[in-house]
Amino acid sequence: MSHNIVEHGANVAYGAHLANDENPYHPFNSQIEWEVARWAKLHGATSTAFSDLLSIDGVSECLGLSFKNTNELNKIIDHELPTGRPKFKREQVVVAGESFDVYYCDIIECIESLYGDPDFARYLTFAPERHYTDEDQTVRLFHDMHTGKWWWNTQKKLDQHCPGGTIIPIIISTDKTQVTMFRNKSAYPMYLTIGNIPKEIRRKPLRGGHILLAYLPTTRLEHITNKASRRRSIANLYHACLSRVLAPLEHAGLEGIDMRSGDGALRRCHPLFASFVGDYPEQLLTTGIKFGDCPKCDVTKDDTESNTVPLHLRKIGEVLDALAALDQGNLAFVRACAAVGIKPLIHPFWEKLPFANIFQGITPDVLYQLYQSLVKHLLAWLEAACGATEIDARCRRLPPNHHIRLFTKGITTLSRVSSTEHAQICRFLLGIIIDICLPNNINAGHLIRAVRGLLDFLYLAQYPCHSTETLQLLDEALDLFHENKLVFVDLGIRNNFNLPKLHAARHYPLMIMLFGSTDNYNTEYTERLHIDLAKDAYRATNHKDEFAQMTRWLERKEKILRHQKYVSWRLAGGHQSDPYHSRPPDMTFGHEQVMTKHPSAKSISLEKLATDYGATHFRDALARYIVQQSRGNDPAPLHGHALDVLAHDTHFPFHRLPVFHKVKWCSVDARGHGDARVTLDSVHAKPQHKVGSRLVARRSDTALVRLGANSKDLREFRVSQVRVMFTLPPKSIPLLFPPTVHLPTHLAYVEWFTPFPPAPDHNSGLYKLSRSLHGGDTIASIVSVADIERSVHLILRFGVMAPREWTSETVLEDCDTFWLNSYIDRHTFSMFR
Repeated sequence: MSHNIVEHGANVAYGAHLANDENPYHPFNSQIEWEVARWAKLHGATSTAFSDLLSIDGVSECLGLSFKNTNELNKIIDHELPTGRPKFKREQVVVAGESFDVYYCDIIECIESLYGDPDFARYLTFAPERHYTDEDQTVRLFHDMHTGKWWWNTQKKLDQHCPGGTIIPIIISTDKTQVTMFRNKSAYPMYLTIGNIPKEIRRKPLRGGHILLAYLPTTRLEHITNKASRRRSIANLYHACLSRVLAPLEHAGLEGIDMRSGDGALRRCHPLFASFVGDYPEQLLTTGIKFGDCPKCDVTKDDTESNTVPLHLRKIGEVLDALAALDQGNLAFVRACAAVGIKPLIHPFWEKLPFANIFQGITPDVLYQLYQSLVKHLLAWLEAACGATEIDARCRRLPPNHHIRLFTKGITTLSRVSSTEHAQICRFLLGIIIDICLPNNINAGHLIRAVRGLLDFLYLAQYPCHSTETLQLLDEALDLFHENKLVFVDLGIRNNFNLPKLHAARHYPLMIMLFGSTDNYNTEYTERLHIDLAKDAYRATNHKDEFAQMTRWLERKEKILRHQKYVSWRLAGGHQSDPYHSRPPDMTFGHEQVMTKHPSAKSISLEKLATDYGATHFRDALARYIVQQSRGNDPAPLHGHALDVLAHDTHFPFHRLPVFHKVKWCSVDARGHGDARVTLDSVHAKPQHKVGSRLVARRSDTALVRLGANSKDLREFRVSQVRVMFTLPPKSIPLLFPPTVHLPTHLAYVEWFTPFPPAPDHNSGLYKLSRSLHGGDTIASIVSVADIERSVHLILRFGVMAPREWTSETVLEDCDTFWLNSYIDRHTFSMFR
């Protein structure tokens, strides 16, 4: 059955509940009434404010609304819109003689909602696959969850017990979050998604690939004065709640249940717990491991800094045997748990889940393990090693780029640095410490290589698709850090590296092979869900018995979102998108170059191009370009003096040109997920200008220009500074070029940097460049804007101390030697590493 037919049927079935063929907005009487209701529930003010608005004389009548306050609108949503996703129910869990409320949805209904959602119908995967890069099948690929070894191995185990079943990998994540700035009010949401949905959908919260499964109790049990008893009680409460929520998986996972997917097919499905996504404290709480130890393997706390100690996952069988000792008395139970390295948990939630291995299921977390831990540590170490003043001085003098945030006050004074800010800092961190002076004549090469190792690991770990070769690079990057980390000990910054999150980096290659690339299970996605499903939900309450109100608010919001899809489908005449064909992601990005339809400046004199835009040799460069293009396919192209002679005799039939100030590259949805177009990159070439009384310096970005056809050979590229982008007046083209010449629509005046050296710098791995000069003057050319591949970022060679007279606006002219920054984005990193 085709996806179009199924989605048509799903929407028809939804519409049948509304029993109105003429009005696509029913049960709302008109488009205005529907839009007001949608605004009120998705974007509007508080319920009281909305009621106050409608209570103004004449507002409801002028808009033709059938509801006059929030309560009347809620009745329409509650009783006349079809049920959306599963409803919440409230139950009590008793731990240590005290009862606690847990709000949760039926997990089987949640799974059926995701699995049967017509929006996901054409994207679902139902079986494991092996993907390779070569015909001999020697280099295997790992990307989406169904390409990992866990699904293969579990499918074999399931087939031995119950052949022919379809696995639904269950991915659970929990994370306590603050919902108020004051009074320390928090929520403890628990999210669910399934591995059958491609990661490209799951990692975008607005696509609805996750479901809020439960709100767990947030109590700290402060009435228990003994800290050890309090910690045990909190852990047992956590597991008791999760056991209640996940209990249906015990039978459904083993025996299977019939589920109908969005393509209309009925399959016997086995929802099996696959992985847990959470920060280190959540991982310890889930596994019962003591603080400082690894929640996955048996490496002791004192050995976590080693990069050579063998890794062995904890044996789930031995742990389950220890948990079974609970029947033998408390003392025997405590001793049995201590012998296998876990805390005495009373019936952890994963104890009875079929085919579950919680120690294997703890997945890497780029957000908290890398950005919010290792990068945070690294910044503190570099500040101590290099000095805050010098680091901030260099940050303030970086040239602008689309991918670079300029920290005009430096980075050492930042407080509560977010993961986004840490990611932005990583884009230039290595470049600003090259040539920096370390105390006591310590070799800076070790420092640079240690930083490079961690940054390379960070970038490699986020590849959307891994192979056996890139996983080897991941190990080599981590080894590079460990081989040079003692420089921080020599500087007196660290005594040891017993950091659990540094040790966790050793597990990345295995976890990627088991569950696919790290963008399958990053807490960054659930962090975004906190805004919609916890913080906004709390703000919609009166802050009394808030969780009951939050769940009701979310149910109404889900109904509105579902009705919005139905209305859009009706208004589009039932048209649906083409079938989807899955393929592995790669390091290229679907993009297209975009220029504005109209020039930024319609008429700029050639003199102003030289003075305001910095295009000093524009006339000569354009004359040479005209001569070269006019000769077409001449077997003996002109160079040097001969070219200059002909160019000198070239006269322009114009004195002014239309100029463009920006070229950008927008995403193309090459994978067919219906993603919105976003700007991936841009290059600016703006003149100096005034904003009020303030003079803004000109901006001439650096870019990578394509010289040949081989996109994998650096010799086919050259770095340039783009001064002007323009078009030639249509009337002048026949006067300058023969009719056989196909002239590009948009041209650019660029100044060249030296070609790439044969190899990058040994310590930093970056390429060193300088301006191309002839007789002490810059070498410039005219190129097609279409040959500009992407922007590049050049970091100055500061020397021992950054010259204080340099500024971010002028450094490209002030400095002579640069490092090409390969960390501005994933694509540049893969090209220049």
